[in-house]
Amino acid sequence: MKILVLVCLLAATCYGRQGFGPGEQDWGYIEVRPGAFEFWWLYETTAPVANITKKPLVIWLQGGPGASSTGLGNLGEIGPIDHNRIPRDHTWVKNVNLLFIDNPVGAGYSYVNDTTYLTTTNKQIADDLVTCLQGFYNKRPEFRYVPLYIASQSYGGKMAVQFALELFKRGFPNIKGVNMIDAWISPIDSVLNWAPLLLNVGAIDHQGYETVDASARRTQKYIEDGMFKEATDSWFKTGYTIVDVAYNVDFYNILNKIKTECQTSHRGLSANPDVPPCVDEVSYKIGLLMKGEVKEALKLNVTWGQMRGALFNALKEDFMKPVVDIVAKVLDETNLKVQVVSGQLDLIVDTLGTVVWVDNMKWSRSREWSTVPRTVLSVNGVNEGYQKKLGNFALYWVNRAGHRVPADNPYAMDSILKDLIS
Repeated sequence: MKILVLVCLLAATCYGRQGFGPGEQDWGYIEVRPGAFEFWWLYETTAPVANITKKPLVIWLQGGPGASSTGLGNLGEIGPIDHNRIPRDHTWVKNVNLLFIDNPVGAGYSYVNDTTYLTTTNKQIADDLVTCLQGFYNKRPEFRYVPLYIASQSYGGKMAVQFALELFKRGFPNIKGVNMIDAWISPIDSVLNWAPLLLNVGAIDHQGYETVDASARRTQKYIEDGMFKEATDSWFKTGYTIVDVAYNVDFYNILNKIKTECQTSHRGLSANPDVPPCVDEVSYKIGLLMKGEVKEALKLNVTWGQMRGALFNALKEDFMKPVVDIVAKVLDETNLKVQVVSGQLDLIVDTLGTVVWVDNMKWSRSREWSTVPRTVLSVNGVNEGYQKKLGNFALYWVNRAGHRVPADNPYAMDSILKDLIS
């Protein structure tokens, strides 16, 4: 093992191979528990360095739960090529080694031999991720002591912060920080602010406000009564209430165009005749690639995304539970960098709700936080948003971005990523 590590450190790459798209890649499965398998896909950095280990390793976790990191995060946001197989100018691979993990088990290419092996809690998800990372290090030992960061989006943020805490508690010396983009940290704060946001942007009137707010308050009551499965059902119904009273609005970016014929669908964006009506073109094309050319190129025998529905149902009890206390623990009990990123045009995890939970979070420096000034996030002389920082903690408001900040505003995201790994 020592000889192998030495060879990898002296070489520019160790196991890199051709996968799908440009660049050196690697991929495989880790059995995180008997009968439960997580899929990982590594893109080695293309940065001009003598050795790839001179650049950090960043793990990307997608949301859902059940959305695929290897598909949506990779082809949809930060990988080397996009859903049309066009090279992406703002791929993170230019700056870091990028590791996509399809998690929880059952997401993307990950799978279980029986649905009873699906995770039901955030802690179980974090435990599986720790085991997956240990397995990855066994296969790619040159990364074992490379600085490690976890980046995430939506429900991925809920998973990422617990994963980061577990790594620190278990003595992983290389974990340095966690980034959470439009993260599902305090679900009810997001839901309670759907009506105010929609009213203030003109998507609903006062009558619509009362309808949406009443549904959100029912969701809150379920949570207060400890009825979390019912709260998840109520959250879903509140979403469809918005579809009705707002005559549809894109939950991922409130400025996206939606055809009037697509009112019964949560998303109806595609104007491409090769894409079915009322279907998100990016997600549709990613699905075709992942179930076809990518599967063939990586020589996999698993159907991408086939267990997503069962996975979500398994986590139905945990879905609406907050993890603000876990964020506070990471801030107070570790030395990790913590970034919270909010796209101003996101409805799912709206900026209003994010600011509420951040400002109300109980941690050792909360009183100081209330007095910290907000500054402009300037990139190349352009106002791309705002930032507020205290110690290892940072909150970013990103202009001209919805739920998928890296895709909507890559300039701001590049700056935030550099802050994370600096």
